[in-house]
Amino acid sequence: MDSDERLLHSSSFGAAAAEYAAHRPDYAQAAVRWALESAPGPRVLDLGAGTGKLTATLAALGADVIAVEPDPAMLAELRSGLPAVRALPGSAEAIPLPDASVDAVLAGNAMHWFDMAVAGPEISRVLAPGGILAGLWNVMDDHVEWVAGLARVAGSAAIGPRDTPASWRAVTADMHLPKAGAKARVAARFGSPEQAEFPHGQRRTADSLVATLATRAGMLVMPEQEREAALGRIGAFLSSRPETADGEFTLPMLTAVLRVRRLGDSSVA
Repeated sequence: MDSDERLLHSSSFGAAAAEYAAHRPDYAQAAVRWALESAPGPRVLDLGAGTGKLTATLAALGADVIAVEPDPAMLAELRSGLPAVRALPGSAEAIPLPDASVDAVLAGNAMHWFDMAVAGPEISRVLAPGGILAGLWNVMDDHVEWVAGLARVAGSAAIGPRDTPASWRAVTADMHLPKAGAKARVAARFGSPEQAEFPHGQRRTADSLVATLATRAGMLVMPEQEREAALGRIGAFLSSRPETADGEFTLPMLTAVLRVRRLGDSSVA
Protein backbone atom coordinates (compact mmCIF):
# COMPACT_ATOMS: atom_id res chain seq x y z
CA MET A 1 0.00 0.00 0.00
CA ASP A 2 1.53 3.34 -1.04
CA SER A 3 1.38 6.45 1.14
CA ASP A 4 -1.67 7.96 -0.61
CA GLU A 5 -3.64 4.73 -0.32
CA ARG A 6 -2.61 4.32 3.32
CA LEU A 7 -3.80 7.85 4.07
CA LEU A 8 -7.14 7.20 2.33
CA HIS A 9 -7.73 4.03 4.34
CA SER A 10 -6.50 5.37 7.68
CA SER A 11 -8.64 8.51 7.42
CA SER A 12 -11.81 6.57 6.57
CA PHE A 13 -12.80 5.62 10.12
CA GLY A 14 -14.17 8.96 11.29
CA ALA A 15 -17.23 8.66 9.05
CA ALA A 16 -18.13 5.45 10.90
CA ALA A 17 -16.93 6.42 14.39
CA ALA A 18 -20.21 5.55 16.15
CA GLU A 19 -20.42 2.18 14.40
CA TYR A 20 -16.76 1.50 15.24
CA ALA A 21 -17.43 2.21 18.91
CA ALA A 22 -20.52 0.00 18.89
CA HIS A 23 -19.14 -3.01 17.03
CA ARG A 24 -15.36 -3.33 17.20
CA PRO A 25 -14.09 -5.79 19.85
CA ASP A 26 -11.99 -5.05 22.91
CA TYR A 27 -8.62 -6.76 23.53
CA ALA A 28 -7.81 -9.87 25.55
CA GLN A 29 -6.57 -8.77 28.97
CA ALA A 30 -3.90 -11.48 28.95
CA ALA A 31 -2.50 -10.00 25.74
CA VAL A 32 -2.38 -6.51 27.21
CA ARG A 33 -0.66 -7.80 30.35
CA TRP A 34 1.96 -9.55 28.22
CA ALA A 35 2.48 -6.40 26.16
CA LEU A 36 3.19 -4.44 29.35
CA GLU A 37 5.27 -7.15 31.01
CA SER A 38 8.33 -5.62 32.69
CA ALA A 39 7.50 -2.07 31.62
CA PRO A 40 9.38 0.25 33.99
CA GLY A 41 6.24 1.98 35.25
CA PRO A 42 2.47 2.40 34.85
CA ARG A 43 2.41 5.30 32.38
CA VAL A 44 0.97 4.04 29.08
CA LEU A 45 0.28 5.87 25.83
CA ASP A 46 -2.48 4.38 23.66
CA LEU A 47 -1.35 5.70 20.28
CA GLY A 48 -3.90 5.89 17.48
CA ALA A 49 -6.49 5.09 20.13
CA GLY A 50 -9.57 5.31 17.92
CA THR A 51 -12.74 5.17 20.00
CA GLY A 52 -10.90 3.73 23.00
CA LYS A 53 -11.22 -0.04 22.64
CA LEU A 54 -7.67 -0.64 23.91
CA THR A 55 -7.81 2.40 26.19
CA ALA A 56 -10.70 0.84 28.12
CA THR A 57 -8.79 -2.42 28.63
CA LEU A 58 -5.72 -0.53 29.83
CA ALA A 59 -7.81 1.50 32.26
CA ALA A 60 -9.48 -1.66 33.57
CA LEU A 61 -6.03 -3.12 34.28
CA GLY A 62 -5.06 -0.06 36.33
CA ALA A 63 -2.67 1.60 33.87
CA ASP A 64 -2.11 5.35 34.02
CA VAL A 65 -3.24 5.73 30.41
CA ILE A 66 -3.18 8.67 28.01
CA ALA A 67 -4.92 8.31 24.65
CA VAL A 68 -3.80 10.10 21.47
CA GLU A 69 -5.98 10.00 18.33
CA PRO A 70 -5.81 12.11 15.13
CA ASP A 71 -9.43 11.81 13.94
CA PRO A 72 -11.80 14.30 15.65
CA ALA A 73 -14.87 12.05 15.34
CA MET A 74 -13.06 9.02 16.76
CA LEU A 75 -11.60 11.18 19.56
CA ALA A 76 -15.08 12.49 20.40
CA GLU A 77 -16.39 8.93 20.76
CA LEU A 78 -13.44 8.06 23.02
CA ARG A 79 -14.01 11.08 25.24
CA SER A 80 -17.73 10.33 25.46
CA GLY A 81 -17.20 6.70 26.42
CA LEU A 82 -14.20 7.23 28.72
CA PRO A 83 -14.54 10.72 30.22
CA ALA A 84 -12.04 10.01 33.02
CA VAL A 85 -9.21 9.27 30.58
CA ARG A 86 -6.90 12.03 29.36
CA ALA A 87 -7.42 12.02 25.58
CA LEU A 88 -5.48 14.32 23.25
CA PRO A 89 -5.52 15.14 19.54
CA GLY A 90 -2.30 14.03 17.88
CA SER A 91 -0.74 11.32 15.78
CA ALA A 92 2.10 8.81 15.83
CA GLU A 93 4.09 11.23 13.72
CA ALA A 94 3.47 14.18 16.10
CA ILE A 95 2.90 12.98 19.67
CA PRO A 96 1.81 15.81 22.02
CA LEU A 97 3.80 14.55 25.03
CA PRO A 98 7.18 15.42 26.59
CA ASP A 99 10.36 13.41 26.22
CA ALA A 100 10.58 10.13 28.20
CA SER A 101 7.08 10.73 29.61
CA VAL A 102 5.63 7.20 29.23
CA ASP A 103 6.75 3.70 30.16
CA ALA A 104 4.93 1.98 27.30
CA VAL A 105 3.42 2.87 23.94
CA LEU A 106 0.66 0.55 22.77
CA ALA A 107 -1.30 0.66 19.52
CA GLY A 108 -4.46 -1.35 18.96
CA ASN A 109 -5.09 -2.25 15.31
CA ALA A 110 -3.24 0.95 14.40
CA MET A 111 0.51 0.45 14.01
CA HIS A 112 0.21 -0.54 10.34
CA TRP A 113 -1.13 2.95 9.62
CA PHE A 114 1.92 4.71 11.12
CA ASP A 115 4.65 6.22 8.93
CA MET A 116 7.40 4.65 11.01
CA ALA A 117 10.16 6.68 9.35
CA VAL A 118 8.62 9.67 11.16
CA ALA A 119 6.73 7.93 13.97
CA GLY A 120 9.72 5.85 15.05
CA PRO A 121 11.78 8.80 16.35
CA GLU A 122 8.65 10.27 17.96
CA ILE A 123 7.87 7.03 19.79
CA SER A 124 11.52 6.76 20.83
CA ARG A 125 11.38 10.33 22.14
CA VAL A 126 8.38 9.85 24.44
CA LEU A 127 9.41 6.38 25.69
CA ALA A 128 11.45 6.12 28.88
CA PRO A 129 14.54 3.88 28.73
CA GLY A 130 13.48 0.30 29.27
CA GLY A 131 10.02 1.13 27.95
CA ILE A 132 7.84 -1.06 25.78
CA LEU A 133 6.43 -0.52 22.30
CA ALA A 134 3.70 -3.00 21.37
CA GLY A 135 1.18 -3.33 18.57
CA LEU A 136 -1.95 -5.39 19.21
CA TRP A 137 -4.27 -6.78 16.57
CA ASN A 138 -7.49 -8.75 16.93
CA VAL A 139 -7.43 -11.54 14.33
CA MET A 140 -10.07 -14.11 13.41
CA ASP A 141 -9.18 -17.73 14.15
CA ASP A 142 -9.50 -19.29 10.71
CA HIS A 143 -8.54 -22.69 12.10
CA VAL A 144 -12.29 -22.84 12.80
CA GLU A 145 -13.94 -24.09 9.62
CA TRP A 146 -16.79 -21.59 9.40
CA VAL A 147 -14.42 -18.68 10.07
CA ALA A 148 -12.20 -19.84 7.19
CA GLY A 149 -15.30 -19.95 5.00
CA LEU A 150 -16.25 -16.44 6.08
CA ALA A 151 -12.78 -15.18 5.15
CA ARG A 152 -13.14 -16.64 1.66
CA VAL A 153 -16.58 -15.11 1.14
CA ALA A 154 -15.79 -11.72 2.69
CA GLY A 155 -12.67 -11.04 0.64
CA SER A 156 -9.61 -8.97 1.47
CA ALA A 157 -11.50 -5.68 1.89
CA ALA A 158 -13.27 -7.09 4.97
CA ILE A 159 -10.70 -9.61 6.21
CA GLY A 160 -7.30 -8.37 5.20
CA PRO A 161 -3.60 -9.28 5.50
CA ARG A 162 -3.46 -8.88 9.29
CA ASP A 163 -6.83 -10.44 10.11
CA THR A 164 -5.95 -14.14 10.43
CA PRO A 165 -3.14 -15.66 12.53
CA ALA A 166 -0.83 -16.95 9.78
CA SER A 167 -1.07 -13.78 7.69
CA TRP A 168 -0.58 -11.61 10.79
CA ARG A 169 2.63 -13.48 11.70
CA ALA A 170 3.99 -13.07 8.18
CA VAL A 171 3.14 -9.38 7.84
CA THR A 172 4.40 -8.31 11.26
CA ALA A 173 7.60 -10.38 11.04
CA ASP A 174 9.01 -7.72 8.70
CA MET A 175 7.18 -4.73 10.15
CA HIS A 176 9.27 -1.57 10.28
CA LEU A 177 9.90 -0.89 13.98
CA PRO A 178 11.79 2.15 15.32
CA LYS A 179 15.50 2.30 14.64
CA ALA A 180 18.17 4.77 15.62
CA GLY A 181 18.47 7.55 13.09
CA ALA A 182 20.68 10.56 12.52
CA LYS A 183 17.68 12.88 12.48
CA ALA A 184 16.51 11.84 15.95
CA ARG A 185 17.68 13.98 18.87
CA VAL A 186 18.11 10.77 20.85
CA ALA A 187 18.84 7.50 19.11
CA ALA A 188 17.17 4.70 21.02
CA ARG A 189 18.23 1.07 20.78
CA PHE A 190 15.52 -1.59 20.72
CA GLY A 191 15.70 -5.29 21.40
CA SER A 192 14.50 -8.03 19.10
CA PRO A 193 10.75 -8.06 18.31
CA GLU A 194 8.64 -10.75 19.96
CA GLN A 195 5.27 -12.12 18.81
CA ALA A 196 2.59 -13.78 20.94
CA GLU A 197 -1.09 -14.68 20.54
CA PHE A 198 -3.83 -14.97 23.15
CA PRO A 199 -7.32 -16.52 22.90
CA HIS A 200 -10.14 -14.05 22.60
CA GLY A 201 -13.71 -13.91 21.34
CA GLN A 202 -16.59 -11.56 20.71
CA ARG A 203 -20.29 -12.25 21.14
CA ARG A 204 -22.03 -11.46 17.87
CA THR A 205 -25.18 -12.09 15.87
CA ALA A 206 -25.14 -12.43 12.10
CA ASP A 207 -26.30 -8.83 11.77
CA SER A 208 -23.81 -7.42 14.26
CA LEU A 209 -20.92 -9.32 12.65
CA VAL A 210 -21.88 -7.84 9.30
CA ALA A 211 -21.93 -4.42 10.99
CA THR A 212 -18.47 -5.11 12.48
CA LEU A 213 -16.96 -6.03 9.11
CA ALA A 214 -18.56 -2.92 7.60
CA THR A 215 -16.20 -0.81 9.79
CA ARG A 216 -13.05 -2.23 8.15
CA ALA A 217 -11.10 0.35 6.17
CA GLY A 218 -11.27 -1.63 2.95
CA MET A 219 -15.06 -1.67 3.20
CA LEU A 220 -15.34 2.01 4.15
CA VAL A 221 -13.47 3.20 1.05
CA MET A 222 -15.34 0.89 -1.32
CA PRO A 223 -17.93 2.36 -3.71
CA GLU A 224 -21.34 2.09 -2.08
CA GLN A 225 -22.82 -0.38 -4.55
CA GLU A 226 -19.83 -2.74 -4.23
CA ARG A 227 -19.88 -2.38 -0.46
CA GLU A 228 -23.55 -3.28 -0.19
CA ALA A 229 -23.03 -6.28 -2.46
CA ALA A 230 -20.10 -7.50 -0.36
CA LEU A 231 -22.03 -7.07 2.89
CA GLY A 232 -24.95 -8.92 1.33
CA ARG A 233 -22.71 -11.89 0.47
CA ILE A 234 -21.37 -11.95 4.02
CA GLY A 235 -24.87 -11.81 5.50
CA ALA A 236 -26.07 -14.61 3.23
CA PHE A 237 -23.12 -16.80 4.25
CA LEU A 238 -23.74 -16.24 7.96
CA SER A 239 -27.45 -16.98 7.52
CA SER A 240 -26.56 -20.26 5.81
CA ARG A 241 -24.34 -21.61 8.59
CA PRO A 242 -25.79 -23.44 11.60
CA GLU A 243 -23.15 -21.89 13.85
CA THR A 244 -24.22 -18.34 13.03
CA ALA A 245 -27.75 -18.37 11.59
CA ASP A 246 -29.76 -17.99 14.79
CA GLY A 247 -29.14 -15.79 17.81
CA GLU A 248 -25.80 -15.02 19.43
CA PHE A 249 -22.56 -16.89 18.87
CA THR A 250 -18.91 -16.33 19.79
CA LEU A 251 -16.63 -15.20 16.98
CA PRO A 252 -13.37 -17.10 17.67
CA MET A 253 -10.48 -14.66 17.76
CA LEU A 254 -6.94 -14.16 18.97
CA THR A 255 -5.36 -10.96 20.22
CA ALA A 256 -1.94 -10.98 18.57
CA VAL A 257 0.90 -8.86 19.96
CA LEU A 258 4.16 -7.59 18.50
CA ARG A 259 6.40 -6.30 21.30
CA VAL A 260 9.82 -4.62 21.38
CA ARG A 261 11.72 -3.10 24.30
CA ARG A 262 13.70 0.12 24.33
CA LEU A 263 17.15 -0.72 25.69
CA GLY A 264 18.76 2.67 26.16
CA ASP A 265 19.96 5.89 24.60
CA SER A 266 22.98 7.19 22.81
CA SER A 267 23.54 10.77 21.77
CA VAL A 268 23.73 11.81 18.15
CA ALA A 269 25.32 14.89 16.70
